[in-house]
Amino acid sequence: MRIEFYAIEKDRFKDKALELVCVLAQKAFETQTPALLLVESAAHAEALDDLLWSFNDDAFIPHQVAGQDDDDECPVLIVPPEFSPSPRPLCINLRVQPAADGAERVIELIPDNEAEKAAARERWKAYKTRGLEPKKVVV
Repeated sequence: MRIEFYAIEKDRFKDKALELVCVLAQKAFETQTPALLLVESAAHAEALDDLLWSFNDDAFIPHQVAGQDDDDECPVLIVPPEFSPSPRPLCINLRVQPAADGAERVIELIPDNEAEKAAARERWKAYKTRGLEPKKVVV
């Protein structure tokens, strides 16, 4: 499993980490890479769902919030904690806890604020404890 921590340094994404998630989801769809977007709550899922529809007028990203009969067929699935879908090649983790095993690639975000940086450090350590080698990517 490849773990990448995206350190957000571009002005475009500094205050809009969810917009970066949308860009990553769009790339996943364009490359036909099924993706899970792990979120902290139903409200977080709804906000991301709305943003995926509106962040780029020229993009269409088939997606939905988990809990429907066709979850397995949806290219980009937004997953609140109460759902446990099958693993996919790409997992973008927006939760405080590290992602479970199963994905080929996990992307974690390191937003530009100290509280979230501290949480990212804890996830980094947790992945290391599992024998994985996280990498930092500056975006």
